[in-house]
Amino acid sequence: MSKSVLIGGIGNIFHGDDSFGVTVAQKLASYDWPGDVRVVDFGIRAIDLAFSFLDGYDLTILVDATVRGGTPGTLYVIEPDVDGLVENAGDACVNSHSLDPAKVLVLAKSMGAQFKQILLVGCEPLVLGGDEGLMGLSEAVKASINPAVETIRALVKEFVSSDQIGLYAEAEEGY
Repeated sequence: MSKSVLIGGIGNIFHGDDSFGVTVAQKLASYDWPGDVRVVDFGIRAIDLAFSFLDGYDLTILVDATVRGGTPGTLYVIEPDVDGLVENAGDACVNSHSLDPAKVLVLAKSMGAQFKQILLVGCEPLVLGGDEGLMGLSEAVKASINPAVETIRALVKEFVSSDQIGLYAEAEEGY
């Protein structure tokens, strides 16, 4: 039985380092993947991401800028507590100008999604653009693109070749 994997890049290209996820997804899309691995640049399309959870992927890897207080460019691999996120996410309303993964999970669950395993590969941003907006990644975040791509490729390879779901406890990797 093959394992299905969704890799979803999240972010707004008009908000500086927030475009990390979409940049990584675009790079990952150029690789040859098995037929059961799908790479999507979701950008800020929350509804599309919510509907993708209804497809029942065995593993979903979301890629996004992730503010955790670390040094800009630091990569994190996190297995979120989906039940905790769903209970504490508040209003499931989505915004057409941004994508809040927690709110998307609430929406997807309300639509009947069954979450299997979700990982977040995040990068500590330097600048998110503010009200004026900002195109392009900071040098610190740009330097994390290739390590993020390799991290995701390794996660997928390990997952697809394993017989277990739930291999990844919350772990962080700094680059």
